[in-house]
Amino acid sequence: MNEHRTLTPFAVSSIDDAFRSLIRPWRFELPEVAPRIRIDLMEDDARYAVKAEIPGVNKDDIEVRVDGGTVTISAEVKSDHTEKGNGGRVLHQEREQGYASRTFTLGCPVDETGVQASYKDGILALTLPKKTGKGSQRIAIA
Repeated sequence: MNEHRTLTPFAVSSIDDAFRSLIRPWRFELPEVAPRIRIDLMEDDARYAVKAEIPGVNKDDIEVRVDGGTVTISAEVKSDHTEKGNGGRVLHQEREQGYASRTFTLGCPVDETGVQASYKDGILALTLPKKTGKGSQRIAIA
């Protein structure tokens, strides 16, 4: 029966361990990033409706700005997570902090006075009424 063996040039264990520890790839752990704001955008004749997923954020840490047809949603993440053992000693503790922002432009200007916003279960719901008016019109050329 044939046996397959891998030949290692540094077969002596102490040298092997020392050499392998030097060439082992470095491991960097990147911090977790702030949540990405995912949106759904719907439109009818009178308004736009936006649903934005912003999980794990307090309502007070969300900011919505409307400037004409441009909408900006920003959120700041501040969370503490602590796990305790039986004796009350802290075994593991994590803190997250970050900032997420999303800007998009709509096809028509928004009537800022009629904007409605609500936040529940990590979902921000916006109702953005369109500005009334003629908008653009076709010009006859004489």
